[in-house]
Amino acid sequence: MKTSEPDTKTAIPTATDRGETLGLMLPLFLSEDSRHRPALTDLAVELAAKSAGFRRSLPTGVLVALANLVRAMNCYYSNLIEGHDTHPVDIERALKNDYSADPKKRNLQLEAKAHIAVQKWIDEGGIRDRATSEAGIREIHQRFVELLPDELRRIDDPETGAVATVIGGQLRTSDVMVGRHIPVSPGAVPRFLCEFERVYGRLGRAETILAAAAAHHRLLWIHPFFDGNGRVARLMSYAMLRDPLETGGVWSIARGLARSEADYKGHLASCDLWRRNDLDGRGTLSEEALAAFTRFFLERCLDQISFMEQLVEPTRLRARILLWCEEETRRGDLAPKAGQILEAVLYRGELPRSEIPSLLGASDRHARRTVALLQERGVLVADSSRAPLRLAFPATLAASWMPGLFPDQATATSC
Repeated sequence: MKTSEPDTKTAIPTATDRGETLGLMLPLFLSEDSRHRPALTDLAVELAAKSAGFRRSLPTGVLVALANLVRAMNCYYSNLIEGHDTHPVDIERALKNDYSADPKKRNLQLEAKAHIAVQKWIDEGGIRDRATSEAGIREIHQRFVELLPDELRRIDDPETGAVATVIGGQLRTSDVMVGRHIPVSPGAVPRFLCEFERVYGRLGRAETILAAAAAHHRLLWIHPFFDGNGRVARLMSYAMLRDPLETGGVWSIARGLARSEADYKGHLASCDLWRRNDLDGRGTLSEEALAAFTRFFLERCLDQISFMEQLVEPTRLRARILLWCEEETRRGDLAPKAGQILEAVLYRGELPRSEIPSLLGASDRHARRTVALLQERGVLVADSSRAPLRLAFPATLAASWMPGLFPDQATATSC
């Protein structure tokens, strides 16, 4: 199964419900007596502990700032898998309604903005406890598609030349072929989604973590929409794991999948295959392939948490921020001692404005000017002119503050 194609699918003669049995989708998770289960359970337990520990280690102010940046990162890598390269700097511009004059680049900015809006809705609890329900999956799709420009809602059939418009939340009404995989008939989609919801919606915390990869593939296998299935599956997986893993939105599987894109696609294709022999589970599809994808998926999660832990390790992060402050001060772009404000916010999470003059040993006027320059650079934010100051991680500074998070700004498209 390919998820990287911008969903230009090969049409097959229209069909309704061919009466496919739900058993075609089995196994939906690894059974308790599966020989693959013990090792994968250990991985899931390790992941749960590591994710919760990382989230709890972050001060509230850093947690919020990092979660905002990760939305842009998640969007960037998820869209990159689909072949749409919109750099987070340009994504950040779009969030400020600063769009490219180039229509194609502008459309990709709007697409990224739509993705971030949906993830923000997820982060705010919009789909809690129903990420694997048919209604929840359709709402993810609806919210994403309805924010897209008209040009990105079109599907052009390369063989017939027919043009169709994707409607948010609407299940597909005809057959499609995705690579070599022919998903279930359109009339069968509701039945398979109902079974999908019944199985994945009743799992406990530990089982949800273990079954996340299986749910990710099986949704793509059903292929409920004409377009956008890959993004919906990744957003569903993000929502599915957010509470059980206590992620706080500060890391994302999307970066791990994009950085191992060939393996990701290979595992998805393998999971489409039928059971190989009597040792390959008792379902219709290969249990061995599903176990391999589960291991890959959980290991990518662990890898991304480790990467983010190193990135925001307090001593190293502090050193990178203060080095940036020193360089900006030498250029005259920041006032002296600006680093003291960022250092205080970094460790305390937020800083009342009334404390800044004494912190700097300066007048109120000088303190206001120092803060204003930091706000202009986008590294300090507040809910109002009197509210406490919080740290922000702008994409424009990621190369120096968060090296390796995504490609250097120099590679970004120009707006």
